[in-house]
Amino acid sequence: MKFICPLIVVNDMKTSRNFYENVLNQKVQFDFGENISFEGGFAIHLKSHFSDLLNINENDIIQKSKNGELYFEEEDFDSFLEKLKNIDSVEYVHGLKEQPWGQRAIRFYDPDKHIVEVGEPMESVVKRFLSQGLSAEETAKRTSMPEEFVRTCL
Repeated sequence: MKFICPLIVVNDMKTSRNFYENVLNQKVQFDFGENISFEGGFAIHLKSHFSDLLNINENDIIQKSKNGELYFEEEDFDSFLEKLKNIDSVEYVHGLKEQPWGQRAIRFYDPDKHIVEVGEPMESVVKRFLSQGLSAEETAKRTSMPEEFVRTCL
């Protein structure tokens, strides 16, 4: 068996597609109308069609359940944060936060209230700590990354 991708349900395909393409820079791989797959490895499915496939009432599909998230990483994290500031429709779960392992991240909702997390890649975190003067050993301990990984970032 092969896992293909996670799929989230959306109310309005045009709005959600616009969000993922323009806010998160995702590229459409396949557009089947009621279902769109992105090159990043996830898909969005129109709520009305999805509920028909499951033979359930659309109201049984709960928004803002806070039981999962889509996780993205952004190399140019600071520029992405600036981009978000210019999008008034973004509703934040929380603002910029540094995780205990040093990674900076932000969480917000997509148009259908799915949680989206965008964090900086761990390679960027390691490089930031190394540039601040931490040794490879200290950086490995601070980030919980293997020392071998840290050394590849030097």
